[in-house]
Amino acid sequence: MTSTDSAQQPPVKAAAKAPAKDPWDLPDVSGLVVGVLGGTGPQGKGLAYRLAKAGQKVIIGSRAADRAQGVAEELGHGVEGADNAQTARRSDIVIVAVPWDGHGKTLESLREELAGKLVVDCVNPLGFDKKGAYALKPEEGSAAEQAAALLPDSRVTAAFHHLSAVLLEDPEIEEIDTDVMVLGEERADVEIVQALAGRIPGMRGIFAGRLRNAHQVESLVANLISVNRRYKAHAGIRLTDV
Repeated sequence: MTSTDSAQQPPVKAAAKAPAKDPWDLPDVSGLVVGVLGGTGPQGKGLAYRLAKAGQKVIIGSRAADRAQGVAEELGHGVEGADNAQTARRSDIVIVAVPWDGHGKTLESLREELAGKLVVDCVNPLGFDKKGAYALKPEEGSAAEQAAALLPDSRVTAAFHHLSAVLLEDPEIEEIDTDVMVLGEERADVEIVQALAGRIPGMRGIFAGRLRNAHQVESLVANLISVNRRYKAHAGIRLTDV
């Protein structure tokens, strides 16, 4: 080919850029089994009730299987109860809703059962004194980061921190008017949790950053407790312009 021939060749077009993924294009999670560790406590019990009512298969876990089974019968909607280890083994997604003081020991004891699972940590490390609630900062940075450190073979996310257990458990309330901030390292995992939150009427799951940003999300609950005490409310979070 001569230099003249080369000059007459049409310019090569750049490959078309793929369109950006719609952030609200979330997966179908209706067939996934959700386990709730700490499912007999107020927060875990309320989440289990709402998800099961929305049609999700839910198993609640406790250190004592008979206690979990008793609470499951109270909740109805097909909820099952089991000990924590069996709950973890049988579930696709495991929500951690245990008290902060038992968080580390519980997860460490379930490392094998939680391997390969999508773990959703909703624990808020808080202290209380005469002035009210205040945030604690774990050595790892946050409860979610502690979970990630203790569960190297699990996919850890953080979500469901700002929900009122009173509203979740109230059967007279049809919709929970709030947003759920979801944090995680992998987009696919975050989107599964967003979709799970969206199964509950009134809720939206919204990506809020990676796990390194979990501390301030967990800490915000101390502020919400102050709001609730002053205004006799059950405040949640709504994000504008999203």
